[in-house]
Amino acid sequence: MSLLVIGTLAYDSIETAYDRRSEVLGGSATYFAAAASSFGPLDLVGVVGRDFKPEHREFLVRRGVDVAGLEVAHGETFRWSGRYEADWNTRHTLATHLNVLESFDPKIPERGRKSEFLFLANAEPRVQHKALDQVEHPKFVMADTMNLWIDIAKDSLLHLLRRVDAVVLNEEEARMLTGERSLLRAAGAVLGLGPRYVVLKKGEHGAFLISKDVHFSIPAYPVENVVDPTGAGDCFAGGFMGYLASQKKHDPATLRKAMVFGTVTASFCVEGFSVEGLSSRSRTDVDARYDELLSIVTV
Repeated sequence: MSLLVIGTLAYDSIETAYDRRSEVLGGSATYFAAAASSFGPLDLVGVVGRDFKPEHREFLVRRGVDVAGLEVAHGETFRWSGRYEADWNTRHTLATHLNVLESFDPKIPERGRKSEFLFLANAEPRVQHKALDQVEHPKFVMADTMNLWIDIAKDSLLHLLRRVDAVVLNEEEARMLTGERSLLRAAGAVLGLGPRYVVLKKGEHGAFLISKDVHFSIPAYPVENVVDPTGAGDCFAGGFMGYLASQKKHDPATLRKAMVFGTVTASFCVEGFSVEGLSSRSRTDVDARYDELLSIVTV
């Protein structure tokens, strides 16, 4: 499997209406890799501080993640803390400390530069451009972003959208980027900005895949006990891209299946804090839940 992710590794402190955890492993690249590794090995590029725990590096390696591109810089690892309301849809950021991430300059090892499938996790568009410049001939590139970059780095983000095959957005981001209130109109407007595919995440209401030729929607898997929604979007992307890379293609039929696998891996994520919900899951577990979800939605 030829898959590369560039993103963040972090230590998160999370509060919910029912529990709280401090200094747990997080970050977009971490969650993506935990999900994508169910489909095969992958390469990761990111930066951590001297305080990054050996057992967390070992977790990634055990999952089949090549960490040759994981830079260890002087300073502390990126920190984020947040609180979720009881409805799970409202999240408050309590603190963000960029630490070593503030000066992150991605350097992709030789093998990673030959990757065919590339995920640019949420980061400053400047960093995403620099990473993309180093990959030689990717077949399929998907990027994530957030409202902060739409607000303060929109020109650079718009240039990035002309360079990627797909972008993944939530409802707020799609509306903010385009000024359209209707999600379908917003998706159409995003397609006009350059990417061939738009993935719209709607949380507990599922996700949409939209292009000029494909309109596909999938509901969320009905999780009975949500523990922590942090990282669910990155796990969705990990399942989506992991499946595409394992199949070595991205035709419409494969993209539809990838949407289902993304939904499944996200459902495992929310069943535990940090990567607990995914750490012991195998491809067999993922396939079983894939079949279960299909049985729910198929007439």
